[in-house]
Amino acid sequence: MTYIEWMRPRIREFHRVLKPTGSFYYHCDWHASHYVKVELDRVFGFGNFRNEIVWHYSGWNKLLKDKFESRHDVLLFYTNGAHPIFNSYATPWANAEEYVKTRKQKVRHDETGKAYVLSDAGGGKRVKRYLEEAMQAQRPVDDVWDIPKLNNSSKERRGYPTQKPLALLQRVIQASSNEGGIVLDAFCGCGTTMEAAALQNRQWIGIDFSPTACRVIAKRLEDRLGLKEGLNFTLRDMPKTAEQLRRMPHFEFENWAVVALGGIPNKVKVGDYGIDGRLYLADVIKEHRGDFFETLDRWYPIQVKQIDHVGRPEIDQFETAMRRDKRLKGYFIAFGFTGGATKEIQRANTQDGLDIVPVTVDEILRHELAIA
Repeated sequence: MTYIEWMRPRIREFHRVLKPTGSFYYHCDWHASHYVKVELDRVFGFGNFRNEIVWHYSGWNKLLKDKFESRHDVLLFYTNGAHPIFNSYATPWANAEEYVKTRKQKVRHDETGKAYVLSDAGGGKRVKRYLEEAMQAQRPVDDVWDIPKLNNSSKERRGYPTQKPLALLQRVIQASSNEGGIVLDAFCGCGTTMEAAALQNRQWIGIDFSPTACRVIAKRLEDRLGLKEGLNFTLRDMPKTAEQLRRMPHFEFENWAVVALGGIPNKVKVGDYGIDGRLYLADVIKEHRGDFFETLDRWYPIQVKQIDHVGRPEIDQFETAMRRDKRLKGYFIAFGFTGGATKEIQRANTQDGLDIVPVTVDEILRHELAIA
């Protein structure tokens, strides 16, 4: 109920900004779908409910002792008027075997040898459906979508825990908007909706609470589509002051700092042994395998502290972490450093052969940091 109360005012805002020709899709799983639908019926109107779309995906099935394994999520599809944009969606048959399997009929042959199956024509009548003709027609998509989830080796994957496959969002956007239309995703995560909209020549607006997510989206759009921040799209309302960053949740601040430096945040936030992220050299070729980066041994550790004055004890701990991982260079990000911390950094750099680079939040905000 806490979740529903949190979503209620946001659902009302979605309804307020939606055009009369627009559509609204709400993605959820079995935990909340029935509660959410009641709320959506209240806001959008029961008559504007179009479909409960079942997104079915495969995986390693487990034999559970007390229930069937869950293998689907739900998309609740609503419109905002009597004449919404809707583009009927159909897909070609992959092959004749897929068509025959769907019809659940055995293949027969007529006197000329042409293959066909018997199809129900209604009223108890059956007609011949020749495979050659059937394969030329497309299959209308119903409300059960078999779209694979992203696997760990997918080129789409951005390390975001709730990332959706591009194919899922492309189908939604193609069905309920036209070229040049505006697509809004108010919980845009790692930007799959933005990429899908751009690929299909739609305008788009993405919103996310996380500055890290916004940076990931900007990089994704540049890497995958060649879109440039400031030229093709605008990144708004990012933290611009140290005071804003001080109020940011701790782990979110860690992510922001690592990404702003150009690094990759650790997925494990507790028990990371003093390393909050890794900075890879630009000329290192990274090969993605599962959830890990198998690379040449050329990366720098990043430590982040959301405090005003890092002291010598924190620097000592970072030195220990660097030695444990056999790193000779590392970056330490904080709001400021005490005199003791600065002296220890100088001592480690001159006497121990370590290269510890202190980085202040102000330096990052001013974009004055050059990473060697």
